[in-house]
Amino acid sequence: MVHPDYQYDPTLVPQLIEPIIQGRADVVLGSRLMSGAALAQGMPWWKYIANRSLTALENRAFGLSLSEFHTGYRAFRREVLETLNFTANSDTFIFDQEIIAQIAWAGFRIGEIAVPTRYFPEASSASFLASTVYGMQILSLLFWYTLTYYRICRSSKFDSLHTRYTRML
Repeated sequence: MVHPDYQYDPTLVPQLIEPIIQGRADVVLGSRLMSGAALAQGMPWWKYIANRSLTALENRAFGLSLSEFHTGYRAFRREVLETLNFTANSDTFIFDQEIIAQIAWAGFRIGEIAVPTRYFPEASSASFLASTVYGMQILSLLFWYTLTYYRICRSSKFDSLHTRYTRML
């Protein structure tokens, strides 16, 4: 998956799929933050801070240790896509994070590769307001994921997946 905002270099697809082909990952994310040069390469400071903060919360909730969740550069094994309950998800920006939550819930292996950060005038980018709404939606997703994980409630996003919940029984 490559977001159509011109921020991701499609020539890196072979590197993106390599961990899947080698059997080391089920999903691979192209991380703009792994190299440590996101700000120098043009990422706005407020997006950088929000990205790092939300990623830390997501790592905590999902039990992962990724450098970035908010990337539009991803590769998936077919089995992963066939497992997910897409119809339970939104049709807005939050969709990308909902599928990552489902992937984490189902226990698929998520890997990362470093990709350059590309912000330039021709690239599309969400406004501050849209980014704030997105951030609030992430917090809501994490809230419901956590409630479901601790069996306080159930969520249709995770019900149809072979889940940590069923593995714990």
